[in-house]
Amino acid sequence: MKAAAYMRVSTETQTVDNQLPDIQRQALVLGYPHLAIYAENESAWRVGHQHELARLLSELKSGQHHYEVLFVWSLDRLTRQGIPAIFELINTLSKYGCRVISLRESWTEVTGPAYDLFLALTAWIAKFESDRQSERVRAGLARAVAAGKGKRGKDKKVRKRRVQKHPGKFSLGATAF
Repeated sequence: MKAAAYMRVSTETQTVDNQLPDIQRQALVLGYPHLAIYAENESAWRVGHQHELARLLSELKSGQHHYEVLFVWSLDRLTRQGIPAIFELINTLSKYGCRVISLRESWTEVTGPAYDLFLALTAWIAKFESDRQSERVRAGLARAVAAGKGKRGKDKKVRKRRVQKHPGKFSLGATAF
């Protein structure tokens, strides 16, 4: 029986080392002592940036590898792009005889009528969390730019001249500060 593990972290300062031991333990419990490892430091938000996931799918499609199970830490490690994206990915893996087991979503180990509902709900939550985090980052950047601490697009000298030219009013897109 063959299995693989897909692990992803979003930044270079993070590591998949937190995910691997738990995935290996669960794989062993389920009878998969050996795992092919696919790991990367890429955002799940940007399409085309998950090179290891693309390699895994390509190897399945070409018949180079066949895995019965793909272990993941959590489903949001695969994608945070919402319901259609997770269904497309899960269906593609399924087409090649590979089911996904998530350590954080224990319901992925069983099948049944509620599976699609839980999958959709989990995908919606992942996208919602990602969108909210992006909103917080944009708000923090806008606040930093308004305070003269950040940089938006152009160098600080250009931004400083713009602020001096229009004191009390600094535009960042459609928002005026």
